[in-house]
Amino acid sequence: MENSIGRVRAVADYQFGKGAGCKLFPENTEIEYSKKTGRIRYLNFNGERLATYLPTDGLLSLSISAANIISEKMPSASCFVTVRSDIAKYVAEGGDVFAAHIVAVDDEIRSKDEVIVVDENKTVLAVGRALLCSIEMKAFKTGVAVKVRHGSAEGKQT
Repeated sequence: MENSIGRVRAVADYQFGKGAGCKLFPENTEIEYSKKTGRIRYLNFNGERLATYLPTDGLLSLSISAANIISEKMPSASCFVTVRSDIAKYVAEGGDVFAAHIVAVDDEIRSKDEVIVVDENKTVLAVGRALLCSIEMKAFKTGVAVKVRHGSAEGKQT
């Protein structure tokens, strides 16, 4: 168990910056293992899913809860894409982020990175995968820049 939490924390530090692992995954983080392979699969805290460990690339796929933790405890993390506030509702409901709607992006973001989408007030809207690198997100005026996996308003009654 101790080795597993250490591995997950190291991956989080690599993906989101030094110190992210300890802030995201405290000592009592529950680790679920795959029944088929016996490898790490899900990371939960107090019964709530924080992340999924992806076997294809060995990286973490975040939940909205984990995105909120990173946003609050690590505002300097290099995984944020900021969109215009007028399209925040669309993104929060699970809509993809188009390059034309981006107002700021962290310079370190590469294509296929896990990103956190926020509005201009730094409210977490969604998590997903970058389809473009930061330079392309800034330069392009059309096309999908972030494929959203979970929106913060998904499943909520409005």
